[in-house]
Amino acid sequence: MNKEEIMKKNLDLFAEFMKYAFEHPEILERIAPDGELVILPENDPKLYEENLATLKKLKNQGKKVAVFKMELPKTSVPKFAESAL
Repeated sequence: MNKEEIMKKNLDLFAEFMKYAFEHPEILERIAPDGELVILPENDPKLYEENLATLKKLKNQGKKVAVFKMELPKTSVPKFAESAL
């Protein structure tokens, strides 16, 4: 998995996390103001391992880290059905 794929998938995870946070803002209280957020995707083993390595690196640097597990959202591709033109 290259860095571009990792970044895109993590952006997708973060977008889903923020959707949830807008409806449940109390979840944000679990993240320290000067902390880092790491999301471990339960349905993507490769990205899970990449993010786990990032988590370990941040902890080794002495940073505060909030860790959440969630599923990577499924990408839905629109399929053309008909046109009213």
